[in-house]
Amino acid sequence: MGGASRRFGGPKALAELDGETLAARAWRVLGEACDDRFAVGKTADGLRLPFPVLDDGTDVRAPIAGVVAGLRAARHDVCVVLPVDMPLMTSEALRVLAGACRDAAVPRTGPLPGAYRRRALPVLERRLYAGELVLAAALEELDTALVELDPAQLTNVNTRSDLAGLT
Repeated sequence: MGGASRRFGGPKALAELDGETLAARAWRVLGEACDDRFAVGKTADGLRLPFPVLDDGTDVRAPIAGVVAGLRAARHDVCVVLPVDMPLMTSEALRVLAGACRDAAVPRTGPLPGAYRRRALPVLERRLYAGELVLAAALEELDTALVELDPAQLTNVNTRSDLAGLT
């Protein structure tokens, strides 16, 4: 889910860190933290991933579209969201977010990674369909817990040099 990886110069999901693609890494960490997991994205992108991708059903390239699609598909009340471009996130940190979740729980730095309850879906859907795509702004309408996480775990990879700096 999210953007088009323009600054990265190609699909971030397929970039590798320590011999593992960022997508496979996120999938592994989610599996360590969650009972169920699925990847949300654009199936039209045709990325060859070792797991299925749930299409978010929109033309929008914004994290809110992925969060909405994920919450709709979820079987559980609390869902954690982990973007592929945060390769240092741990399963322990995701469990902390889930445990703190009211309508949502996010680090002080922003809306992702995060934990979201299914009851947040009406607010998120309304904002998505109104073209209000900033997920952080939607949090202002929700009962959101701000969680302290290790800043190193929140490292975001936006460019190839960001990724190279992690090795």
